[in-house]
Amino acid sequence: MANQTILVTGGAGFIGSNFILYWMNNHPEDKIINLDALTYAGNTKNLASVSDLPNYIFVEGNITDRELVDRLMASCDIVVHFAAESHVDRSILNPDTFIQTNIIGTHVLLESALHNDIKHFHHISTDEVFGSLKLGSDTQFSEHTPYDPRSPYSASKASSDHLVRAYGETYGLNYTITNCSNNYGEYQFPEKLIPLAISHILADKPVPVYGDGLQVRDWLYVQDHCTAIEKVLQSGKSQETYVVGGLTEDIPNIEVVKTILRIMKKPEDMLIHVTDRAGHDVRYSVNWSKIESDLGWKPSVSFEEGMQKTVAWYLANEAWWKPLVSANAAYFKKNYQGRE
Repeated sequence: MANQTILVTGGAGFIGSNFILYWMNNHPEDKIINLDALTYAGNTKNLASVSDLPNYIFVEGNITDRELVDRLMASCDIVVHFAAESHVDRSILNPDTFIQTNIIGTHVLLESALHNDIKHFHHISTDEVFGSLKLGSDTQFSEHTPYDPRSPYSASKASSDHLVRAYGETYGLNYTITNCSNNYGEYQFPEKLIPLAISHILADKPVPVYGDGLQVRDWLYVQDHCTAIEKVLQSGKSQETYVVGGLTEDIPNIEVVKTILRIMKKPEDMLIHVTDRAGHDVRYSVNWSKIESDLGWKPSVSFEEGMQKTVAWYLANEAWWKPLVSANAAYFKKNYQGRE
């Protein structure tokens, strides 16, 4: 692929900004248009290093804005669709915005993609659409796992996945989908488990863990996710889905936090248990053998290596995350404190 224009939706968010930085570093011949609504999780500071480049354009706007989307997509070859409300806790408190952004917004993009004859529409989704697995089992999510979403967030993402596939079947849209596991790494908003733990430790505050902490997630280092998307854009088969994960063994959430405490040389008694999330899925595990066998992708770092890199980044970038913690103090207090 050379000299192409890519519309990236949600490119000021955690994964989207990492993808833009990765793509512009490795594909400097391409042009990127970044459309982001700059909600609480969007941050243009993530992209300061590329903001002045002539082949990078930032547009503040919402993917539900049909006129704006049509205007931007008219000059694009590829769409990489990250834009989504993505935090389960917030979807429980306010599901309306998840329906609007994740379902209606995706529909607007799909309509525009057809109208503008987009060559390739790549949709970023989540393993959470598959529901929850039993603790202690060896069952894993794959491309053939039936959908069983259990939160407003995962239900809205499942809906968007179905829309993308329907536009492929009905209208012949050239699409690909990746369902990724839990990402972590640089520029992650500090409401998620790993940056939340790191920021609490640095502030000498107790680290909250939901329930007994035995919930299991598959952890994917964000840079590895970027290379997986690259593989799909370059070599993925039209109208195919690829699940993307980062682990080969189950790691309970409480062990994730203990790993962070160990790396940061802090005692385990900083960990506190808080009331569990409503409808909390207990286990995710991803079988990423298809993308490995078909496209030659696999994670480049172990969980330990990825965690070391992530902790080091947050230690070196307090000026990035501290203002975000301060600005969202009321939400953090409401969601995590007083829930023992």
